[in-house]
Amino acid sequence: MRISRLASVAIAAVLIATGCTTQVTGTALRDPVQPPLTLSEDGYGIVAGFEDAPTRIEIFTEPQCSHCADLQADFGDQFAYYIGVGALKITYRPLTFLDSGGGGYSANVSNALFLAAEGDATGTQFQRLVEELYAHQQRAKGGPGPTDDEMADMAKTAGMPDTVANRIADAGSAINTQDMDTANFEYLYAIDPLNTGTPTVYDPQTDEKIDIYDNNWLNTLMQT
Repeated sequence: MRISRLASVAIAAVLIATGCTTQVTGTALRDPVQPPLTLSEDGYGIVAGFEDAPTRIEIFTEPQCSHCADLQADFGDQFAYYIGVGALKITYRPLTFLDSGGGGYSANVSNALFLAAEGDATGTQFQRLVEELYAHQQRAKGGPGPTDDEMADMAKTAGMPDTVANRIADAGSAINTQDMDTANFEYLYAIDPLNTGTPTVYDPQTDEKIDIYDNNWLNTLMQT
């Protein structure tokens, strides 16, 4: 059974409190058990986090959506923390409805996200990449968006391996973005046919759309 990082911290605290006085020297090692990064079963979502995470959400997001950028600015650090300690699993489902035609800004960013999922990056690193992409969002609709090299630099800033960054820079095709958009919009429509905007955060365990305009929504969710 995997011991969560939170449990590991608790165990360490007990050892200290009970008088363990052995001095440990050397460099701290990275936790070998890192949250995985995979694709959803349908292939149109990117899953960051441990499979047995007790809390799971799906985030429908559009790379040019300013409200999606606000979501990452407000909650991105908490997403990364909860993913890292094994408490949260997030499935990101990109959409491209703000592109003016085939291809474009949102399609290119979405493809880069799927390229990032092809390799040995972690779920936490992926969450950091999402934060980087939205922090550098170019708000003007129809604009060119970030270049492949710029997105590769963001991947490096997020801590992703060079192999992943190089794959993004090479701009190979990782997903048919039109099929992705169609499938993810159908999922979004099934959740809320009246308001199919982004960002939408969905709880598959309760089959409910989450009110993300309640500032305490994430804390409330993590406490249930």
